[in-house]
Amino acid sequence: MDFIDQIKSISQQISKLREQIKTEEATKSAFVMPFINALGYNVFNPMEVCPEFTADVPGLKGEKVDYAIIIDGNPAILIECKWCGGSLENPKHSSQLHRYFHTTLAKFSILTNGIMYRFYTDTEKPNIMDEKPFFEFNMLDFNESSINELKRFSKSGFDPNELEDVARTLLYTNEIKRLMAEQLVDPSPEFVKFFASQVYSGRLVASVAERFTEITKRSLKEFINERITATISAVINVEPPTPSTEAQDSETDSPSDIEGIVTTEEELEAFHIVKAILREVVDIERIQYKDTRSYFGINLDGKASKTICRLRFFPNKKSLAILDASGKEAKKPLSTLNEIYGIAEILKDRAMYLAKNITLESETAEQ
Repeated sequence: MDFIDQIKSISQQISKLREQIKTEEATKSAFVMPFINALGYNVFNPMEVCPEFTADVPGLKGEKVDYAIIIDGNPAILIECKWCGGSLENPKHSSQLHRYFHTTLAKFSILTNGIMYRFYTDTEKPNIMDEKPFFEFNMLDFNESSINELKRFSKSGFDPNELEDVARTLLYTNEIKRLMAEQLVDPSPEFVKFFASQVYSGRLVASVAERFTEITKRSLKEFINERITATISAVINVEPPTPSTEAQDSETDSPSDIEGIVTTEEELEAFHIVKAILREVVDIERIQYKDTRSYFGINLDGKASKTICRLRFFPNKKSLAILDASGKEAKKPLSTLNEIYGIAEILKDRAMYLAKNITLESETAEQ
């Protein structure tokens, strides 16, 4: 089985079992050990994957890290595990790993809850673990690029010298992306001034700057929407929605309102995959579905006008369709449900776009 297929298999297991996993030990057994094994390390060989690795900390003898991956007789990667139902945001988790890192020869460490894997190294100070991870891998939301980065930590691809440069590049890239995301929501005066100075020759007094702040925000939003539409068109076949599809897209109909419709297990499984993908960008309680004669629709807040995607599952043909900004359907044929993960970013972009528009509409109504 290929590396990506192993990761997809574990991802499916997580989607099925995560609600039943109640402890850290169960998380290790069900999710983390299969993950380490997928990287090519023998979890049953303590000389290669050492559980409860002793990392003596000054003043705290006998502290143990959950796993240490051993290469050439020395710890190369430390792994600290938490329960899959918990968050990794607690500062105590990373500080604990920080202490372990300082007292071993390992150059890399991982903090995980079996779903999210955060990778750390020492780009700022030698032997001192960075405060921020240089790479994050989400088992429920990954793409080809993140798979390729993860593969660098596999037994066959592990090169610590090369990874030092990779880690530094990824860390800076992530920080720049974070700054860009902040500017999209709330552009700084310097950011607005940069664009305004390219198109406006007058003095940038306070009133003009305020106006250009709104213009910049709107321009960025329109640019992103256009890019989303172009991306969808590039990766899946764009087809205009049929009149019958639109006619049946009633906001008042619920799955039980239309007789003769049977919601299949496969449709529900696809629905849960989409929910797992979108849980990081919207409240999953807002993600709902409506089954019709023509398609299985997944939407926000039960509104068909806020459709995220439509599933059409027939015995010999399956597809997922996303509506672009102009209302056209972009369809992707599916041979397996796992292929839904391949368009995770597009689904998240669509959901965030709809969620933002709903917020704006609510604010306008209140005014």
